[in-house]
Amino acid sequence: MEKDKQYFSAIKNGDKKSFEHLFNAYYNSLCFYALKFLGDYNDAEEVVQDVFINIWEKRSTTVPPLSVRNYLFGSVRNRSLNVLKHKKIVDRHKSDNLKAHLEQSDDELYREIDLMNKINAQIDALPPRRREIFILSRDYGLKYREIAEKLNLSVKTVEAQMGEALKSLRENLKEYKKLIIGLVFFFRCGKGKTTFGCRK
Repeated sequence: MEKDKQYFSAIKNGDKKSFEHLFNAYYNSLCFYALKFLGDYNDAEEVVQDVFINIWEKRSTTVPPLSVRNYLFGSVRNRSLNVLKHKKIVDRHKSDNLKAHLEQSDDELYREIDLMNKINAQIDALPPRRREIFILSRDYGLKYREIAEKLNLSVKTVEAQMGEALKSLRENLKEYKKLIIGLVFFFRCGKGKTTFGCRK
C-alpha cells in the first residue's frame, strides 16, 4: 500500500507517529502469523516486537522496501524460524546435559552406596567400646563430654578412641578419600560442620 511506503519513509527520518501507525496497522496480524510457526502467543508477540524494534533502531540505514507488507511478514517469518532453530539447539543441548548429568549422578550414587556399605563394615569391625563411642558421636551427634558422661569414661579416653576409629577408617578406605571428605554422614564436628576435628 502507498500509505505504508509513506509511513516507512517517514520512519527513516525518525517520525514516531508514522512508526506507531505502522505498528498498530500490522501488529495483530503479524502476531497471529508468528503464532502459526511458534505455537506460543508470548513468543509470537516477542518476535513481532523484535521486528519493529529492529526497524526503528536501523531506520537510518534501512532501504524502504517495494512492499512493506511483504517485508514485515517476511521478517516475522525469518525471525520465527530462527527462534525455532535456536530452541531446537537449546533443547538438544539441555537433553545432552541432562543425560550426562543423570549418568554421572547414577555413577556417583552407586559409588556412594558402595562406600556406605564399606564404612559400615569397617565400623562393625571396630572394637566394641570404640564402635559405641564412634556411633554415639556420628549418629547421635553427642559431644565428647556427653559420651564420656554416658559411658562413665574420661573425655581423654573418648577423644583417644575416636582418634583411633577415624584413623582406622581412613587407612582402610584410602581409595575413597575424595568421597569421604564430601560425605556429610561420615562424621560431624563442631556446630554443623564436617571435618576431621572433634566434638568435645
